[in-house]
Amino acid sequence: MKLMLVSNSTLHGGGYLDHCADAIASQLGPSIVRVLFVPYALFDRDAYTAKVRERFEAMGYGLDSVHDSPDGPVRAVERADALFIGGGNTFRLLDALWTLALVEPIRRRVRAGMPYVGTSAGSNVACPSIRTTNDMPIVEPPTFAALDLVPFNINPHYQDPIPGSTHMGETREQRIAEFHEENAPPVVGLREGAWLLIDGSSVVLQGVNGARLFRRGEAPVELVSGDTLDLA
Repeated sequence: MKLMLVSNSTLHGGGYLDHCADAIASQLGPSIVRVLFVPYALFDRDAYTAKVRERFEAMGYGLDSVHDSPDGPVRAVERADALFIGGGNTFRLLDALWTLALVEPIRRRVRAGMPYVGTSAGSNVACPSIRTTNDMPIVEPPTFAALDLVPFNINPHYQDPIPGSTHMGETREQRIAEFHEENAPPVVGLREGAWLLIDGSSVVLQGVNGARLFRRGEAPVELVSGDTLDLA
């Protein structure tokens, strides 16, 4: 499998996908000329598709959207050469994937070698479940189980505790600790500007700002760009 799981679509001070565009091109490789986009994380799918198409065309790729495929979404996935799932609300995205019967076709194609690029919510749904998303459950998917392409969960847009903060809500670290009170998979707290490259069983952290690895019953581990993660 070849996956690129990005924390965020836009990094402060730059434009859409600017911080990871070169890495996306490298991940897709020279043989890919068209990408299939999954826009279900946002409400206005046409506007979202237009934005993403403009960016991918600037990168040299044609882009089709699964939501307006004349042959239907399942057939679009079955024919795709590569897949990009963008950010937005993870609950809405997962609900659409299950409702439209796309979970198994996507899982099958990616496991067979189709490149997969996800940002934010698109990275969340590549995991065993969406239980470590930051989003509000604005819709209720039939299950929190997701594509299960990797054996770990991701918390995108991860933010470190702020020393001296007077905010009384839980930190991300506390919320991940709560997750591990009930669940076993490791969690990668992926800071903005960072992404994971998965090639088979190899998982490498890239980008800027790094990440933190949380394992049940263990102290968090700080990760920097270039680190190889043992997440089996």
